[in-house]
Order: sequence, then C-alpha cells, then structure tokens
Amino acid sequence: MRGDSPIAVLNHNKPAAYLLSANAYEALLEKLDDAELSKIVQQRRWGKTVKVKFEDLRA
Repeated sequence: MRGDSPIAVLNHNKPAAYLLSANAYEALLEKLDDAELSKIVQQRRWGKTVKVKFEDLRA
C-alpha cells in the first residue's frame, strides 16, 4: 500500500470518512483549482477581447 493512498474510516461497515495524506490532499486541491479555472476559461472564451502591446505591459 502506498503512503498517499486514502484510508476509509468505517462506521457499521460503511465509509464514514476518508483520511488523506497531506500530499494527496494538496494534489486534490490542485485538481479542483484547475477544474475551476478551466470552467472560467470556457465561460470567457468567446467574450470581449482587448488588444495590448507587449511593451505596454512592462513597467
């Protein structure tokens, strides 16, 4: 068994909770963030755009 594998805590032989390693939890949060950002990108994909010169972005 790998150290990052979740562990089920059972109550009456049914999963009541899951324990995750810090690495597994952080990876899960990253995936959730990526999914949320992907959703935002898809919503804004065909929205209004603004042309900007690269030189204008540098301070």
